[in-house]
Amino acid sequence: MSRLTELALVAALMFGATGSHAAGRYEGIGRAATPAEVKAWDIDVRPDFKGLPAGSGSVDHGMEVWEAKCASCHGTFGESNEVFTPIVGGTTKEDIETGRVGAYIRGDAPQRTTLMKVATVSTLWDYIHRAMPWNAPKSLSVDDTYAVLAYILNLGEIVPADFVLSDRNIADVQKRMPNRNGMTTRHGLWDVKGKPDVKNVACMKDCRTDITIGSSLPDYARDAHGDLSAQNRTVGPVRGQHTGNATAAAAIKPHPALELMKKNGCSGCHGIDSKVLGPGFREVAKRYKDDKGAESSLSARIRKGSSGNWGDVAMPAQSQVSDADLGALVKWILSGSPEN
Repeated sequence: MSRLTELALVAALMFGATGSHAAGRYEGIGRAATPAEVKAWDIDVRPDFKGLPAGSGSVDHGMEVWEAKCASCHGTFGESNEVFTPIVGGTTKEDIETGRVGAYIRGDAPQRTTLMKVATVSTLWDYIHRAMPWNAPKSLSVDDTYAVLAYILNLGEIVPADFVLSDRNIADVQKRMPNRNGMTTRHGLWDVKGKPDVKNVACMKDCRTDITIGSSLPDYARDAHGDLSAQNRTVGPVRGQHTGNATAAAAIKPHPALELMKKNGCSGCHGIDSKVLGPGFREVAKRYKDDKGAESSLSARIRKGSSGNWGDVAMPAQSQVSDADLGALVKWILSGSPEN
């Protein structure tokens, strides 16, 4: 049973409406998780490869997927760009033989790449399949995930150029991971009898009852980088706190395109007035002001992706955006991106 399955079952027992002690204490609250709901949670892959689906992918196919969906953020050869940390580099053939990255032992690593740090190849497979590409997580097929991982492993000289990675041989690949022996398991997160990573004493008297969670920054500095709630990814559990003027914002009806911007993840890379990773939208409008073909040109750049127009950071293809949303967003950007 994988860790996520265990969590889902615990949740079912705690909040299920029938069949548990918790349900008797909180009658009418919640219900038992269905098998389909548990399955939806159970998508992780453990270091022993439990949870890994059957499939395969070649280095050659991985290169094709990489160029189409990964290179714009991570570089053609995993060297990345000015924003993202390189995935490949810093490991040697000796590291592959010993399972320890020599640059760590010597202390001469100026930057840590993914292949230097990660100890288990299952971690790479799991993360790629769940979270990549950035703008369309969980859109890669199982075979595409095997292929992309095979390409990364080949760039790190862990597997040869003609290699086909699959669920049947991935355990053998694990034996060649450069930092496979660099991870300790002597802690409580790995073994309940292991050493805990924190020490504290539970509060049993005079406990606080008025806990307030908020920004630790002074009020004048909270919006130094704009409204954080508008800058998060549109997937996952993390949501930024609203750091603008909440009272004033509530009194003004926002432009409908702002919701489209949030829905389609635009605010993760673009501000309205200022650059984040890509240019601010009003700067885009200024550049295209006298271009009669701007609407079709900008739509094509967004849909297919582009590079070199606004610096070194390329824009990935936004194939997940609907035609209606794309048209509305482009018109709004070119109109100067009014906020209400």
